[in-house]
Amino acid sequence: MLSAAPPLRRLSREVAELTGLPPQRVERVLSPLRRGLVLGIHEVGGSAHRWSLGEHAPVEPAEIASVTKPLTAALLAVLAAQGQLDPHAPLRELGGVWRGWPAWVTLYALATHTAGLPAHPLRAGLTALLDWQDPYGRMDEAAVLASGQRWANRWQAGQFVYSNLGAGVLALALAQAAGAPSYPTALERAVLGPLNLRHTYFPSPTELPYRATRFGPLLGAGGLWSDVGDLLAFAQAHLSGALPPDWQLTVTPRRLPAGLDEVAPGWLVSGAYGGMMASRGTHGRAWPFGPQRAGAWPCWWPVGLDA
Repeated sequence: MLSAAPPLRRLSREVAELTGLPPQRVERVLSPLRRGLVLGIHEVGGSAHRWSLGEHAPVEPAEIASVTKPLTAALLAVLAAQGQLDPHAPLRELGGVWRGWPAWVTLYALATHTAGLPAHPLRAGLTALLDWQDPYGRMDEAAVLASGQRWANRWQAGQFVYSNLGAGVLALALAQAAGAPSYPTALERAVLGPLNLRHTYFPSPTELPYRATRFGPLLGAGGLWSDVGDLLAFAQAHLSGALPPDWQLTVTPRRLPAGLDEVAPGWLVSGAYGGMMASRGTHGRAWPFGPQRAGAWPCWWPVGLDA
């Protein structure tokens, strides 16, 4: 009598049937996540499917880390569609604390990691050695803006450099453009509320578990918590056109990882950059999401199986 197929293999077959991908390829992508996986796929024009795998699969909202960035980019698109900003205008046109920034730094450049900013503020490289779960905790907004402006005047713009610093600066600029007291407030008003993403939120510092990552003033880069249902709803809003088309604009920067021809605002790029994968533009039918165990906390990433 044949034994039942392993859960991972069975799940891979089901995903393959929905996506039309080879089961072996799906299993290869999902295998590193077998210890703790929540997977969701929304068929375009069809149904949503959800699975869990492994003993550590979260059933409640979990830290989504850098998947915060696509929502920051969505806020940019909404504000642009409402006429509150021009995403391609120099950041310094916002006035005030932004006046000293170079002309090539735009909101769109920040969203696509082409503004010439490094991955992190220099100070974070030092504080991470002391507390890797709170690398930005010793900085405030003024320190973030000062670091961003210094680097923007030194680094070469136009090439792809994945940047938490850039995403954090973008969120601060968007809050000002929206006339909101903070980035979380601006995101709730323009994106989370209208899309009814009620399980996506920024927990207060006192609510965070001990091993959760703290993003301090760089909440635009990471800090949101969510569940697979809300993440699928957000992806579906992009595919269905519920989000403004500005969100789908693409750029082809220099020094892209091999095999890529564009970067969509906010997303990590698909391929092997940083060991993370993501979908590009509207090139996919399936939008699966799953947490990778990193230490003792789950980190969400979007996996572009058909990108």
